[in-house]
Amino acid sequence: MRIVGVVAGLLLIAIGVIWILQGINVLPGSFMSGRPGYAVLGLVVTIVGLVIVLRSARRRSVAGG
Repeated sequence: MRIVGVVAGLLLIAIGVIWILQGINVLPGSFMSGRPGYAVLGLVVTIVGLVIVLRSARRRSVAGG
């Protein structure tokens, strides 16, 4: 289950970064491009992904030690 958490967290981080870049119009070509609300949503998704990765990694070190 730890690996699933890390993979899910990394996927959320990647999606969040893409949404941030589209929201601030660095990555054009989408209906989300140039809309700051998607940048904020992307930031939230990125933070959630980071929390999931950190919790999964922390769980691994506690269980192993």
